[in-house]
Amino acid sequence: MLPVACLPVAGILIGIGYWIESVAGVNVAATFLQQAGGAVIEHIPILFAIGIAVGMSDDRGGVSALAGLVSWIVLVSLLSTRGVSLLSGHEADPAFAKTENVFIAILAGVIGAWSYNRFKDTRLPEALSFFSGKRSVAIVAAGLSCLICLPLFFVWPWLYNALIALGRWIMHFGAVGAGVYVFLNRLLIPFGLHHALNQVFWFDVAGINDLGNFWSGQGTLGQTGQYMSGFFPMMMFGLPAAALAMYHTARPERRRTAGGLLLAAAVSSFLTGVTEPLEFAFMFLAPGLYLAHAVLSGLTAYVVALLPVRAGFNFSAGLVDYLLCMKAPMALHPLWLLPIGAGVAVVYYLVFRTLILRFDLPTPGREKDSTPARTGKTPTAEPSPANPDAQPSLARCLTEALGGSANIASLDHCISRLRIEVNDDSLVDEAAIKAAGVKGLIRPGRGSVQIVIGTAVQFVADEMKEYIQTTFK
Repeated sequence: MLPVACLPVAGILIGIGYWIESVAGVNVAATFLQQAGGAVIEHIPILFAIGIAVGMSDDRGGVSALAGLVSWIVLVSLLSTRGVSLLSGHEADPAFAKTENVFIAILAGVIGAWSYNRFKDTRLPEALSFFSGKRSVAIVAAGLSCLICLPLFFVWPWLYNALIALGRWIMHFGAVGAGVYVFLNRLLIPFGLHHALNQVFWFDVAGINDLGNFWSGQGTLGQTGQYMSGFFPMMMFGLPAAALAMYHTARPERRRTAGGLLLAAAVSSFLTGVTEPLEFAFMFLAPGLYLAHAVLSGLTAYVVALLPVRAGFNFSAGLVDYLLCMKAPMALHPLWLLPIGAGVAVVYYLVFRTLILRFDLPTPGREKDSTPARTGKTPTAEPSPANPDAQPSLARCLTEALGGSANIASLDHCISRLRIEVNDDSLVDEAAIKAAGVKGLIRPGRGSVQIVIGTAVQFVADEMKEYIQTTFK
């Protein structure tokens, strides 16, 4: 998510530029802002190569960013049409003209991060000591990138054409394809794999490039934006209405507590389009309800794609991006999304309320009494990530529930969840973690724990790292 976090600044610059142009016509200020924001959009692959290299490194070291950039340069140079032609002695496959994309950038970022994690502490003989440690990382990344290019010379045309075929297959179904995409997008949220699916539709991996074409104005009016527009009614209206339904169906004695969680999550969804705090609030408590949410999301996207309504975002489909995109060249009747959203809100509220009451689903405020934590301990302070003063206590509670500092092999985070690797699964106290007030707990595999915190996850992660370092002293 680190490279994605760079995109809102592009949206702000381009959006303000289009607003100025709509009022005062083409002028220096509007062009200046549009070009500045466009520069970020045009170099999205480089952002991914550097951002992923930093984000996947053990300590987010800057040298990993350099390694990711070096890997990117080597890969796109050797896999360019000119490079392939020189090496093969004949004309390169047209697929090699499309190697400067997010897929290759992600590969470069992974190479850079792996090289950094593996070789940052390498000691070389005295004669080569200058290249020891972190100075060796970029060199290793360059060499590994050369090796990776060898199979890519044969695999890339096949892989690229497969991605193109997938994109064209989805596009062939028009509005139905947009609905299927959003449906699958929601289903993959629990596993964090929705980001991989997004690359196909939002960026220039399979020739769709919905996000880039929308903001550059190089797309097709009425078509560009169809893989983003349907998210706005769902994120700005549907999910907040679902939160209201869960609040109204909560037990009276728990309504106040549930209301605080649901309100914060609904505001996050409406303003910024960050939906995980709300979705994880009921995803595992009531998986059938989450499936209904995925179906409603797909139907919403299908209906919006059928209509002459198009809007786009740089980060997510919240109010901020909605306001910024209204004057974009590819925007089409964006105001229609407001009444559409109102209708979606009604449907979401009725469906959620009916399903919750009909099947007695354990949504927030309706859960059965939880089992006491194995340790018998309770948090020493209100453990809400929204309360900065409580974050140190939450960090200590989570560290202890994970088996203590010595049991945590690695700790990282994405936009809303902690991603932790533990040495011994048996020491993880799931009941204590849930009792700390987190929004969700996921066990993807052996030794892996993901804890859903919300948008304040970075601060909780920082507190945990500080606490771990302190306890090891």
